[in-house]
Amino acid sequence: MKKLIIDIIDQQEDFIVINKSPGSNFHDEADLGSGLFNQVKAQLNLDELFPVHRLDKMTSGAIIFATNQNSARQFQQLFSQHKVEKYYLAISDKKPGKKQGLIKGDMIKSRRGSWKLLRTQLKPAITQFFSYAIGEGKRLYLVKPHSGKTHQIRVALSSIGAPIIGDSYYYPQITTTENQQEERGYLHAFAIKFVLNDECYQYIIPPNIGREYLTNTVKKKVATLTPPWSLIWPKI
Repeated sequence: MKKLIIDIIDQQEDFIVINKSPGSNFHDEADLGSGLFNQVKAQLNLDELFPVHRLDKMTSGAIIFATNQNSARQFQQLFSQHKVEKYYLAISDKKPGKKQGLIKGDMIKSRRGSWKLLRTQLKPAITQFFSYAIGEGKRLYLVKPHSGKTHQIRVALSSIGAPIIGDSYYYPQITTTENQQEERGYLHAFAIKFVLNDECYQYIIPPNIGREYLTNTVKKKVATLTPPWSLIWPKI
């Protein structure tokens, strides 16, 4: 595996924010070498580094690492109490069952490492979203998860008939030459906002990899969605 040059967005005393590349695994892989965590640690020559949340391998964008045990505990508490606002951008080329709203339901493991959404709501995954036409039958999704379940956004969009382009788990069987050439899965951690030690931190990282994200139509639409927390999100 080629060693990545990690894109450092901000480096504070207690944490680091990076822009993760799509296709980079969080953990080391036996045949591919160091994963994201150890690459960040090595690039910054850090003795200590603590993961506080993760992104799927296909997902790019904002991810935080704590640089000491105290801030790691604080972040773990913030995430467990859902006090970290996260916003994602996704693209699908399938017609959705609905174009905005709330997706809510319990999640259970399915086949081959995938998950599925149920109608029950005992400990539900909660996801809000808006979507916007971007031409050629495609839609851009701005997604705000209110829980942190595995594959939550990928499963949520799939459940409304809008699986993410390039998603090897939830996109329908790839048969066309165009889809076989997809260079990434189109899910990006776009923005993150939280309060730590009485100071508010806000990070917005537009996607910079993937031809679908880099069209003028998508770039202009993303600009109108910035910052995402200023939009009028309906109550849950």
